[in-house]
Amino acid sequence: METDAPFIRWAQRVETALGHALPSASLPPQRLHAAMRHAVLGGGKRIRPMLVYATGAVFGTDERWLDTPAAAVELIHAYSLVHDDLPAMDDDALRRGRPTVHVAFDEATAILAGDALQSLAFEMLAEAPVASELRVSWLRALSGAAGANGMCGGQALDVDATGQLQTLADLERMHRLKTGALIRASVRMGAMGGSIDEGTLKLLDTFADALGLAFQVRDDILDVESSSQQLGKTSGKDAAQAKSTYPALLGMEGAKAKLVELDMVMHDALAPFREHATALWALGKLAIHRTH
Repeated sequence: METDAPFIRWAQRVETALGHALPSASLPPQRLHAAMRHAVLGGGKRIRPMLVYATGAVFGTDERWLDTPAAAVELIHAYSLVHDDLPAMDDDALRRGRPTVHVAFDEATAILAGDALQSLAFEMLAEAPVASELRVSWLRALSGAAGANGMCGGQALDVDATGQLQTLADLERMHRLKTGALIRASVRMGAMGGSIDEGTLKLLDTFADALGLAFQVRDDILDVESSSQQLGKTSGKDAAQAKSTYPALLGMEGAKAKLVELDMVMHDALAPFREHATALWALGKLAIHRTH
């Protein structure tokens, strides 16, 4: 994916938008601002912004319209990582190959940085230079995906399930909220600039749901098979915290078979869009085959 011109261009666009949106670390409160920038600008795959742009490309949407939702969804993702890494949650010291925010700064600053990143995301959408109807649609999609019926709800289920054996259905429900909701919102926000009907939206949701689960299945596999250096975060955390995972419930071969199944679901969902969905399909493949 790194060699494809659209992805390089989109990565540059979202990095520019994020750099402009984040407050300067030279302005007070400097420690908070530095922590926000540490959380967001430290690399990462930028999958969610890429989904915004790639879905917009299916419908020929002007990329300039998509810079704001692409940056906003990455801010929400970054805030969730800052809070997930806290001692009260996953208690992790490494993220994207660097110290997590509460380690690099302190716990109080990490909490405030996450809060500030979340509010900045919605501020950006509220001030986006597009029609008011589109701004409201973006706000509704992202706020719904981030709340108790989405990412936060999934994280709560994850916390509750620590040390317990979940059923496969419970595990998938948790991940559809924790990871999948924000991925689905990314795809939807990218599509909202175009003219889409319910059938088209259903296909996009099917693709996004399968991609979200595929991303998590692959994450579970990598947590077992890769080192902390390869992942850029602590490996083996799931087993150490006695969490249910796809390899734990299905076995490693069963988890890999699940990836093949999800690959087929994504392929079928995108088939009607043909060559217009080339970038989306590449992101689906990345979820299946990524190494970190």
